[in-house]
Amino acid sequence: MPSKVLPVINAENVFARSPVNFDERVAGAGGGLSLRAGATVETLQVNVGKLCNQACKHCHVDAGPKRTEIMSRETAEQIIEAVRRFRFQTVDITGGAPELNPSFRYLVAESRAAGAHTIVRHNLTVMFEPEQGNLPEFFREHGVEVVSSLPYFLEGQTDAQRGHGVFAKSLEAMRRLNDTGYGIEGSGLTLNLVYNPVGAFLPPAQSSIEADFKRELQARYGVSFNRLYTITNMPIKRFLDYLRRTGNEERYMRKLVEAFNPQAVEGLMCRSLVSVDWTGRLYDCDFNQMLELGIAAHLPQTISDFDPAQFSARPISTAAHCFGCTAGAGSSCGGSVVND
Repeated sequence: MPSKVLPVINAENVFARSPVNFDERVAGAGGGLSLRAGATVETLQVNVGKLCNQACKHCHVDAGPKRTEIMSRETAEQIIEAVRRFRFQTVDITGGAPELNPSFRYLVAESRAAGAHTIVRHNLTVMFEPEQGNLPEFFREHGVEVVSSLPYFLEGQTDAQRGHGVFAKSLEAMRRLNDTGYGIEGSGLTLNLVYNPVGAFLPPAQSSIEADFKRELQARYGVSFNRLYTITNMPIKRFLDYLRRTGNEERYMRKLVEAFNPQAVEGLMCRSLVSVDWTGRLYDCDFNQMLELGIAAHLPQTISDFDPAQFSARPISTAAHCFGCTAGAGSSCGGSVVND
């Protein structure tokens, strides 16, 4: 789909409190473009709650050590029942730090037993929490894909976003994962990293910063990984608070809107994914979940009532934050959606 020149956006419409309408912007791109789900739901993304051992400045979940939202065993069992019944291709487990949920290992083991490719959004430092030291071996035993956030390959930038001492712990965790085979070419064990900009910026080209990370992490610290995903910081929760405190909300929203790329729409993760929260409620994506922006009212609302036939080609609930997923090369839980 060819790109087209987009009109200049009036500044007064850029604020999150009075956003440019995302659906209208998509339709205005021409070519009959619209945001609807695909024919099948390939991925079930499971957010087990907001408890985390870190409190990162960019966190769209607003997770932290004092959060009490934790998925119950009953809800976890409903999720596994759906995984077995509907044969999702991928189960993507996130949080918070999902490993801190008592049902985490049950979710991983049963998802893999049901034949689903299983992803764990692992923050690296949780490995040093009580009873978590054997996570590399657990991951290897079940053949999970590990996806870990690392803001930068230098200590200052990483600790500024994630807290003092996080970089050193992250490196040690990567070494343990490497020792177990993760991130090592030919091992079949995948360790991917996630890069979020430190500040109110769009991420650089994914391929170029991946090359920088691979070179610097290996040369400086002797650690390796498979792929690096760039993800745009979403203007919600803790990152939105940061934008407002620093007076950057208008500038950042304008940046997202003016960088709208219609070519990113077809690759958005919400077209092939359904997100389930710690209570079992369904959403179009994890970002909508954090805003409590529910799925269309005519659809089943909880995982216990999920019906894939009804979710085929469903309309996607949108708001101003969706411009974050369509800015530049696009952004998803799997990184850029448009080739650099």
